[in-house]
Amino acid sequence: MVEAGKNTTTTEKKTSMANTENSLKQKRKMTKQLQDDTKNTNNDEEQPTVSHSDSDSDFDSDYDDADSLEGDDSESEEYGSLRDSESGESDFSDDQENINTTNGDGLADDHSHENQSDSSDAHPAVEESDSSEDEVAPRNTIGDVPLVWYRDEDHIGYDISGKKIKKKEKEDKLQSFLASADDSKNWRKIYDEYNDEVVELKKKETKLIRRMLAGKAPHADFDPYAPYVDWFKWDGAKHPLSNAPEPKRRFTRSKSEDKMVVRYRRAIRKGLIKFDEPKEEPSVYLLWGDESNSNDKSGHLAYIPAPKPKLPGHEESYNPSKEYIPTQEEINAYQLMFEEDRPKFIPKSFASMRNIPAYENAVKESFERCLDLYLCPRVRKKRINIDPESLKPKLPSRKDLRPYPTSCYLDYRGHTDAVLSISVDPSGQWIASGSLDGTARVWEIETGRCLRVWSFDEAVKCVSWNPVRDLSILAASTGADIYILNTDLGNGEEQERVRELLLVKTPTPSEDSDTVSIASWHQDDKHGGIRMKHFKTVSSIEWHRKGDYLSAVMPAGESRAIVIHQISKKITQRIPFKLHGLPVTSVFHPTRSIFFIATKKNVRVYELVKQKLVKKLETGLREVSSIAIHPAGDNVIVGSREGKLCWFDMDLSSKPYKTLKCHPKDITGVAFHRSYPLFASCSDDCTAYVFHGTVYSDLVQNPLIVPLEILRGHKTSNGRGVLDCKFHPRQPWLFTAGADSLIKLYCH
Repeated sequence: MVEAGKNTTTTEKKTSMANTENSLKQKRKMTKQLQDDTKNTNNDEEQPTVSHSDSDSDFDSDYDDADSLEGDDSESEEYGSLRDSESGESDFSDDQENINTTNGDGLADDHSHENQSDSSDAHPAVEESDSSEDEVAPRNTIGDVPLVWYRDEDHIGYDISGKKIKKKEKEDKLQSFLASADDSKNWRKIYDEYNDEVVELKKKETKLIRRMLAGKAPHADFDPYAPYVDWFKWDGAKHPLSNAPEPKRRFTRSKSEDKMVVRYRRAIRKGLIKFDEPKEEPSVYLLWGDESNSNDKSGHLAYIPAPKPKLPGHEESYNPSKEYIPTQEEINAYQLMFEEDRPKFIPKSFASMRNIPAYENAVKESFERCLDLYLCPRVRKKRINIDPESLKPKLPSRKDLRPYPTSCYLDYRGHTDAVLSISVDPSGQWIASGSLDGTARVWEIETGRCLRVWSFDEAVKCVSWNPVRDLSILAASTGADIYILNTDLGNGEEQERVRELLLVKTPTPSEDSDTVSIASWHQDDKHGGIRMKHFKTVSSIEWHRKGDYLSAVMPAGESRAIVIHQISKKITQRIPFKLHGLPVTSVFHPTRSIFFIATKKNVRVYELVKQKLVKKLETGLREVSSIAIHPAGDNVIVGSREGKLCWFDMDLSSKPYKTLKCHPKDITGVAFHRSYPLFASCSDDCTAYVFHGTVYSDLVQNPLIVPLEILRGHKTSNGRGVLDCKFHPRQPWLFTAGADSLIKLYCH
């Protein structure tokens, strides 16, 4: 019986050994067949390419073979080699995997039918969806929270119902390794740390991964070499698209582009176009410096340095010196101060650091500090450290600009009331004045002696000497009348010529009724000259450079506010221009036939010969009071009632080149010197300002304006100061007429 049992056991062992040998032989055949197929695929690379549907079917067969192998319970060494061969096959591309393997279980036949069905379809349309409903919602709903936060907790998050997701018990590493070695599907499993679970990849997912690793489209149905669809309708087209090659002229520059390149090249050579040089980064930097002054970060608009708190001083010490500790009286005085003026910290003395209590405003100040950082202004304000002295213009020294009037030399006394106007003889020997006392006087400049006095019924508002030296004629305006007076200066021939010029044959020589209504000419036997009666009060008069024409301004005359008298023909004519605004004064150009009319707001320049407007000077002032023309005729100065003086460059612009705020009160008169580069202004503040004004012949260089001297000496009378100022024609002397009935001469 024992021998029979032994025989049965030996036979069973032999049968089992035979079965294992048969299974091993069968698996060796399968691995050999797989290796032969891989060799065939390598040899078939030179053949025509295989369609994507076939390669995809091969993928399916490979996966089915792998599944069939995974279903086998045997764990021999051949199975390991088979897995290695399978992993080696995964590295080949889809075009190299045209392998047809079969399994003894018959599973490959099913996949072959699937491959045939897939290959029979002619590129079906790929249906994709962007809807979020296709995605599986995660089980954990904590969002993008780091899982490190749950490291010490017994859960990893919460599900959609708000319940805790408990952590799974961690297996021993040795047991997990043995389990993974025994599990044939372990290569498909991935641990999801977010949901604390193991996810097994499906066949489709592994297909997608392997296709993407091979550098192909994830979907097998995608055809990268789809046939070209011609969207252009050629039937009945009048102008079909041309297949001719592009002409050469489209690839070469045009003549205009060549010229532009030449211009840019020349500009770069001349230095007109400059390129930004690369910034050199410093090797060292100031560690504790102010970040607001850093040059490397100033180019970034988003960078704004945080405000830094004040560093603690000696008074913040726990045991400061006695001079830092305030007394009780000072502390009581702090309580009476406003909160913004009250000191934020009061020093106290403690014996040791243990006795220092907690800072009561620690939370408040830290909160305010956070607010300062959070509410930091989003606009970067660049602080420019500029020396105030560098902003001042570099002007020449006053010593280099001499001579100019600096001190009072002589007083002309004789008027009993304010002197309203003065005028200097062209020869420089005599000066005429008109006063509010109704008299006009002629003075000798060097001695101050009064030569002639004319008395009128009204105040003499304006006097003007004829610019011709041979004609010693003086024009004076009183009320609505203008008197042309003979000064009885000069030799006999000059006096005879003056008498003939001042002889009026008929009272109204003009036949024009409009001219007669404006002004009428009469012989004045009382004063020995001509009297011209106007229909309105005359405020200012001005001679033409030839001495034959005299302009008169009547502010209340409306359209006939400005008239021009011709002395030789004894006629009066209106200006052929329409007035815009209330006229203040008028001036002739010193060398050309140009006429300046100053209104309260603007100055209009007219051409008398062509009878047209040349330019309009926009002063921007509240009210214009006086005007003067440079001897060259290209520059104009305008005084205003608000104490501002405007310099206009006629060749530059219609707006002021310079605006000088020099007087606190109204400017009553401005004047240019005929030969020296000087100009002056007088005001009701009893001062006269003397300036140096050089006008260069070079149009590129701007005029040089330098303030020189402030002349004082007049006294205020009825709120008025200096009423008029004029320069000597040859010497750097200045005459001023004041409301204190004095005429002063200032010399260098």
